[in-house]
Amino acid sequence: MTDTSRPARIAILTVSDRAASGAYEDKSGPGAEAWLRETVTSPMEITRVITPDGREVVANKLRELAETADLILVSGGTGPAPRDLTPEAVSDVAEREYPGFGEEMRRASLLEVPTAILSRQTAVSRGRTLIITLPGKPSAIATCLNAVFAAVPYCLDLLGAARIETDPAKIKAFRPKAK
Repeated sequence: MTDTSRPARIAILTVSDRAASGAYEDKSGPGAEAWLRETVTSPMEITRVITPDGREVVANKLRELAETADLILVSGGTGPAPRDLTPEAVSDVAEREYPGFGEEMRRASLLEVPTAILSRQTAVSRGRTLIITLPGKPSAIATCLNAVFAAVPYCLDLLGAARIETDPAKIKAFRPKAK
């Protein structure tokens, strides 16, 4: 049952050694937040966190965030580089996988860049939390969220998370019609 008693709690987790050390300005976290603020019309509380790459550190941060978040957007660490272990960390905390999210994000991204085939985006749930992995570049984040977000509000409904409404001019959330 959807929780309508409170704002949706959304965590944005940036996975980057350089951003975590301060050597690089995090652009993906602010990019994801800006996209959400332009698209989601219902009340929400957004928390942004930066963590270094690494399977165990990312998995531990996801476990912590999933205790209170309805939705976690994870940017970075999804490519083929040796330290890109975000999908493995997500797998470590997942209770269920939703491979269609990754398939659709790659399909949409391939229309823009041929290297999207190297991307390892996915989505999983842990309890009532939906976790979606995204690329690290803000424009690629927007491409991916535009491709899949219509399914996110209903998925959150089914998980029993807080309700999210979207601006239909930006993303028309799909929910089956009541019988």
